[in-house]
Amino acid sequence: MDLYKQEINSELLDSELNQELYFLTPELAAGQRIDRFLTENSAELAEGKSRSFWQKLLKQGAVQLRPAGGAVCAPKPNYQLNVGDEIWVSLPAPQLLQAEPEDIPLDVVFEDADVLVVNKPRGMVVHPAAGNWRGTLVNALLAHCRDLSGINGVLRPGIVHRLDKDTTGLIIVAKSDLAHQRLAAGWHEGAVNRWYLALLHGSMAEPGGTIDAPLGRSPKDRKKMAVLPGAGRHAVTHYQVLERLGQFTLVRCKLETGRTHQIRVHMKYLGYPLVGDRLYGPRNTPDVGMLLHSSRLEFVHPITEEKISLEAPLPADFDDFLAQLRKGL
Repeated sequence: MDLYKQEINSELLDSELNQELYFLTPELAAGQRIDRFLTENSAELAEGKSRSFWQKLLKQGAVQLRPAGGAVCAPKPNYQLNVGDEIWVSLPAPQLLQAEPEDIPLDVVFEDADVLVVNKPRGMVVHPAAGNWRGTLVNALLAHCRDLSGINGVLRPGIVHRLDKDTTGLIIVAKSDLAHQRLAAGWHEGAVNRWYLALLHGSMAEPGGTIDAPLGRSPKDRKKMAVLPGAGRHAVTHYQVLERLGQFTLVRCKLETGRTHQIRVHMKYLGYPLVGDRLYGPRNTPDVGMLLHSSRLEFVHPITEEKISLEAPLPADFDDFLAQLRKGL
């Protein structure tokens, strides 16, 4: 069951107005404290605010609750939820923030007046957010060029799509609003093709295949995504085995959709989690960083309509780990 009767677009949280959130308590949350429920189920809507943040709002009366068949009240932080409880939250207007330029080296693979493609290193967050206000790709881009698309606001200028912090490789950035609009439209029309290289735990028997399994926020852990048959968003990943290395398998993945953590969750769903993935992988996964690399991009240039095809070599740590595995065979 969807926890949200109404989802508020996170872009709205950059405005100067207070934002209203609404929750309908599902069976899974029955008996849970309301402060814990709000902490675990608001990451996408309120940028992962801490439990103390929600306790403060509850004490201030900014959270209203209507029990099934009851009257609206202001619950205490330790209130235990019942199925069907309705919750309204009035979020305070966020402080307006401005991403600052930082002189961070960029590996630019392609650039013209409208489009920029960067080979992102491991450990770099794409745009500023809670816990990562500096050192992001956006900070580096603002120092590299001032003419970035403004469609996504001051904290995400030019960002057409994202890569996870520990995912390396190619990422497209729009330098003009028109380029951004056309790239975003092309994203949904199949005009942008992306291939990734991933090293998996386990020896995959089949030569390749297609995973068509809907993804959504895990009802057990809101920090994770999960396959949710009949409830998640459409998600398709095509994969091909490139090399079997003992108890590991190197695969190439082509994304048909672009859901959060898509390759990571789909591969785990098959029983082959990514090496180095601390969120979805096994506890004993090697401490080498997550071995997922955006290796190839093909897209139609949003202005010139030229077909652009770009590749990025494996980062040194990924390549070195493969070399060690090959030596051990």
